[in-house]
Amino acid sequence: MTPDQLRAFATQLLSQVETMGKKINRDQTVIEKLTLEIAQLKGLKFAKRSEQMSPDQASLLDDLIDTDIAAIEAELQALQIASAATEEKQKPKRTALPAEFPRTLIHHEPDNTHCPCGCALKRIGEDVSEKLDYTPGEFTVERHVRGKWVCDDCETLIQAPVPAQVIDKGIPTAGLLAHVMIAKFADHLPLYRQESIFSRAGLAIPRSTLAQWVGMTGVQLQPLVDALRDVVIGQQVMHADETPVQMLAPGTKKTHRSYVWAYATSQFCDTAAVVYDFSPSRAGEHARNFLQGWKGKLVCDDFAGYKASFELGVTEIGCMAHARRKFFELYATNKSQIAEQALHYIQLLYEVESEVRNLEPDLRRRIRQEKAVPVMDRLHVWMIVQRDLVPEGSAISRALDYSLKRWAALSRYLDDGAVPIDNNWAENQIRPWALGRKNWLFAGSLRSGKRAAAIMSLIQSARLNGHDPYAYLKDVLTRLPTQRASEIDQLLPHRWQLA
Repeated sequence: MTPDQLRAFATQLLSQVETMGKKINRDQTVIEKLTLEIAQLKGLKFAKRSEQMSPDQASLLDDLIDTDIAAIEAELQALQIASAATEEKQKPKRTALPAEFPRTLIHHEPDNTHCPCGCALKRIGEDVSEKLDYTPGEFTVERHVRGKWVCDDCETLIQAPVPAQVIDKGIPTAGLLAHVMIAKFADHLPLYRQESIFSRAGLAIPRSTLAQWVGMTGVQLQPLVDALRDVVIGQQVMHADETPVQMLAPGTKKTHRSYVWAYATSQFCDTAAVVYDFSPSRAGEHARNFLQGWKGKLVCDDFAGYKASFELGVTEIGCMAHARRKFFELYATNKSQIAEQALHYIQLLYEVESEVRNLEPDLRRRIRQEKAVPVMDRLHVWMIVQRDLVPEGSAISRALDYSLKRWAALSRYLDDGAVPIDNNWAENQIRPWALGRKNWLFAGSLRSGKRAAAIMSLIQSARLNGHDPYAYLKDVLTRLPTQRASEIDQLLPHRWQLA
């Protein structure tokens, strides 16, 4: 090499060393943060508990802490430097699965039983491993047999590789993991209840083990959830809504109100998807952090937390259902004639929506312009007149003000056939959380809340696309360990096809 080439090569090496050094420093910072977090969780788990906490609440808390610990350990393992020296840990011997469980033999043999030297290989033995599977009410066992083949001439040993799985060297099949995840996050069964159900089926799986499975599986699914978020953010029209969820305050036995946000594609969009985002409060910064520079059309209620996003280029689309609700409540309580007339006008608008629901966006816009715009104009004039006639500060004045102050946002759907009239679609996506709150009692930590949000994003998106969530998750967990990162989007609910 010439001196110039050597200098260029040295410069390139120094740049690579600098880049690797920065990455190592970043990883070390994350490792220290996770190590501290796991120490705090273990301290919380083994610290003396207040007698004010009920046994069921204590069980839920144990489940959540064990799940968080398993998730953090999985993240730490991914960050460890491969070349670092590791000490061999003495692992407890795993108890054999009950002999009475039905077993299915699965053989793994080399594709070619001839040695590269030309000789035929001879089978000299096998390695056997067992995986636990489950269908409601019955455990079964997959018995994986990997034959050992050797060449007598050159002593080459060939054996089929161990099938890749979500939990490395773990006993649960993808089917069992999918069942646990669906039971917890779709059917809202806490792990201590699943422990009892499994015990009746013949095998008592400790809830601490179930918690570890949930934590590790959640970490493995996160790249898929990140890809789903990118899909939702990539749409020009998005719905947003939020609902409260109680979360246990760190280091205390008290809960405080946190929030889960739902961001969904429009029902007029070809891609059906929803992503949940769990946050410790209702502050608008959480919405801005999720949107991250997105400048599309956001269908939402009048929550003040979105206002800053509108100043940053997001277009506000008002919710006619919220405007209608103000008048409906007045009519239901005191049969207000003004509220009744407002409901009549709004009903005409929804009749137009029923007519155009299944049409193409451009045709939907043209019919709205023809039929809905005149109704909106009459409604606007009527509201202005009524507002001058009703007493200041009355309930009907507040209902009128709600619509009049947001008239521009409420009217924008008329000019874009891809925009819906209301935010009911997002409110429907929030319902699984409303059902879950009755069983969860609380989220044990911000990490557990975010994990639930991530997994429920996949489950609800699978439902929106007409998939059975269990079949979807089982197949995804089967394929995920060998799926290329560049092809992860093939496992998203709107693109998924059963293998």
